[in-house]
Amino acid sequence: MKLILTCEHAGNTIPEKFKSVFDPFYAELNSHKGLDIGALDLFNFLKPLAAYNRHETTSRLLIELNRSLHHKDLFSPVSKKLPSDEKQKLIASIYKPYRETVEKVISDSILSGEKVLHLSIHTFTPVWHGKERPCDMGILYDSKQKTERALAESFKSKLLEYSHFRIRFNYPYKGSSDGFTTYLRKKFPKNYWGIELEVNQKFATNHLMHKRVKEFIYKTVQSLTSTL
Repeated sequence: MKLILTCEHAGNTIPEKFKSVFDPFYAELNSHKGLDIGALDLFNFLKPLAAYNRHETTSRLLIELNRSLHHKDLFSPVSKKLPSDEKQKLIASIYKPYRETVEKVISDSILSGEKVLHLSIHTFTPVWHGKERPCDMGILYDSKQKTERALAESFKSKLLEYSHFRIRFNYPYKGSSDGFTTYLRKKFPKNYWGIELEVNQKFATNHLMHKRVKEFIYKTVQSLTSTL
């Protein structure tokens, strides 16, 4: 089993030519709206376990890599106001290179006879619309796929061997909702399994994930992949 690790919301970088557009939205850029806080640190900690890894630090407020091209949230309320030709340039220069490179690695791996486990690293804000989210970690997967369901259950079971986190399946989002792993499942119906790991941002300080949390997840992924 080949482990591929990605992080679509690793940073909040805005290219120089668009900085004036985003200057009024400094607070949003530095909040959970602009990036997945702590995700890059966790991703970097897990990299030694992966056969291939890729991350993107351009802010999701410019272009959302975890949405399909047809999705209404591909561009944020800020970037939706950009001229059409600029949007197409963003798709061509940021969106497609990221997604197509990962897709090719998966395709080449499957064609060579390997099975692929794709772990996409994300974090979520602990409070949403004034309500606390009662979860420490979420494991997102397609519940209709038996193998993916078994992987998710094994992931949770092994994680609980090292910790007492509150872990929920398909929370705070559904694993079948529009996203990169959802797209890839359709593209590769055999020998590909996509799991999104969502970690509560309450464990992150100054964009660094708590060391024990990283260690628990590292041990879990290491244990999981060694048995596949």
